Amino acid sequence: MTAVILRDMRTRFFNHGLGFIVVPLWPLVHMGVLILMHTVSGGLPPYGDSTAVFYATGLVPTLTFMYVSRFMGYSLVVNRAMLAFPEVQVFDVMIGRAFLEIIGACIMLFLIVAILWALKENPFPFDLERAVCCYLATILLAIGCGTVIGIASMFMPVIVTVYALVIILLYISSGTMFVASNLPDPLAHALAYNPLLVCVEWMRTAFYETYSDKLVSPEYVLAWGIGALFLGLLVERVFRRQLLEA
Repeated sequence: MTAVILRDMRTRFFNHGLGFIVVPLWPLVHMGVLILMHTVSGGLPPYGDSTAVFYATGLVPTLTFMYVSRFMGYSLVVNRAMLAFPEVQVFDVMIGRAFLEIIGACIMLFLIVAILWALKENPFPFDLERAVCCYLATILLAIGCGTVIGIASMFMPVIVTVYALVIILLYISSGTMFVASNLPDPLAHALAYNPLLVCVEWMRTAFYETYSDKLVSPEYVLAWGIGALFLGLLVERVFRRQLLEA
């Protein structure tokens, strides 16, 4: 696993270990551009007093899920050659990539909090425990989905491309740009089948005391994360020989 981590750090960007710096900066730039666009437009935030904080509370869990699950998903495709070594297992490759992405996501979180604080915003939740639990649950969800996609991509590499398109749909329906609880109940509850939307709503209830929690279901997010992780590990164990031969 250590070898996989070091190889990914070196080959990910610029063929140099320092290229890892780009990992947290990439989603940070993504977030910064979106927040800047909505701030410059001069419109009122959909909720609360700060446009930057509102969009940050949605983008942090959304981008964390997107980047961790997506890069876990194609970790086996780009590191397939390493599986030729008996010491390297499928699980090593995926967890090595997950470790790097989680470190990058935590650095991104630290940077966005520091930037918002420097801009005289209030990036700190009133319920820190709830915010931390939401963030950890989002990471679990990302690892679970990334494991399933990673294993499936060994049989059908096109699944990685399909998942990239699915992520776009999840992003649009995640509630990052709107307040899902303000939608009509039939539409809101239909969108709440998306566990990423539940994560966004969960995070916002940690920042806004009056934010509606009618769509928040921590058990649903945990069930998705644990269930997907269990399914991915089960398939890897049952079809381990076929995976290596593929």
